[in-house]
Amino acid sequence: MSSTPLLFPENLKSWASSTAKSGYHVYIETFGCQMNEYDTELVRSIMKARGFQFTLEDEEADVILFNTCAIRENAHNRLYGHLARYKTRKQERGLVIGVLGCMAQNLKQELLDTRSWIDVLVGPDAYRRLPDLLTEALESQRQGLAVDLSEYETYAQIVPDRTGGVNGWIAVMRGCDNFCSFCVVPYTRGRERSREPEGILEETQLLASQGVRQITLLGQNVNSYRSSGWDFARLLVGVADVPGIQRVRFTSPHPKDFPPALLEAVAQHSTICNQIHLPLQSGNDRMLERMGRCYTRREYLTLVEAIRNKGPIVLTTDLICGFCGETDEEFQDTYDLVKEMQYQAAFVFKYSERKHTIAARKYPDDIPDQVKGYRTNRLIELQKEISLYKNQALLGTEVEVMIEGNSKKSDQQWMGHTEHNVTVVWSKDDLTRAPGDLASIFIQDATPSTLYGIVTRGGGGSEK
Repeated sequence: MSSTPLLFPENLKSWASSTAKSGYHVYIETFGCQMNEYDTELVRSIMKARGFQFTLEDEEADVILFNTCAIRENAHNRLYGHLARYKTRKQERGLVIGVLGCMAQNLKQELLDTRSWIDVLVGPDAYRRLPDLLTEALESQRQGLAVDLSEYETYAQIVPDRTGGVNGWIAVMRGCDNFCSFCVVPYTRGRERSREPEGILEETQLLASQGVRQITLLGQNVNSYRSSGWDFARLLVGVADVPGIQRVRFTSPHPKDFPPALLEAVAQHSTICNQIHLPLQSGNDRMLERMGRCYTRREYLTLVEAIRNKGPIVLTTDLICGFCGETDEEFQDTYDLVKEMQYQAAFVFKYSERKHTIAARKYPDDIPDQVKGYRTNRLIELQKEISLYKNQALLGTEVEVMIEGNSKKSDQQWMGHTEHNVTVVWSKDDLTRAPGDLASIFIQDATPSTLYGIVTRGGGGSEK
């Protein structure tokens, strides 16, 4: 089967009617996950082809866009704070404000009812309509709304407008069919749709030619990927085989359907990183059933055993504290399982009810916030202890790190990650190295989140 040709910003004009006036400046801010970051790159590509220009300074902008996440309450609060900040400027000089992504989809009526200064609301499946809606808002002061979900939209042929660097993200599928009771994704991003493998491989080849050395494949449940006879394991190996790509990661798989072929690919292919993000959410069977996770504690443990029998594969996870009806004993089951699993890292969240989810319709959000906070802090502190122990075990050893750029605190230091996705920081004492290179770092110090060391020699390809 032939794939649809990729469309670059310079030839997207032949795909879309060119009605937008060039020269409008757009400032975009992104909330949430890597998928949202990827969607922002798609938006930039679509809009640049229609004459819009992007700025890093919001003071210069004619248009302010917020690409939003609806998964966590904190993202909602941040958005509302930002909207309030721009209200005065909108009134003074006609600034156009748009809300994109999951929150636009999930809370469209609330946003329109209570934030009347929003001009444009566009859901994750309607970014192609964004240039026209913004043009109408800018030139005719007309509000625009495009939040219909699609069964087919994957933006497969649009090349995202990236800002450079050695890391590249590729969305291999959109939407989710799992309907976990706490999760709003099926309602904001629709049902699962997979991209054609040819387009994904072509995008990988393009990224490699642009200097990208590490690829992360994205999907709400990547191991559900199916297209043209390809499953996710085959796709993962295909991406890893692209010349120039040195590391491949993926997020996130679901424990309920982790195929043996995928585990074999992780364990055997030298370019695929020996690290798997395997969300647990809860260590208690009643909570897992209420969450709609489709696996038991025992089934999760069996999968972890199979993974670790393949070799030194590091696990990270997601955890939810204070889900509907969670007792102290049920939380303790999660705490004890985290201690047993010894994850490299864990993302721990207080449960926050999301509108339209199964949990919001079926279960009362009955755990007091202070209890949620207490449980969350206990798990965070436990994971810090585990992560520190694991990182301190690397003191006096060498680890291979891909240089990604300057550290956050100093342009005199490099920052990168190990194959197991642990952050490493070291001094730029060898100026022959550059982002994208592999370096061997001798570890001298460690915190729960970061390793510190000195360079010892240049690295070659990753080894397993």
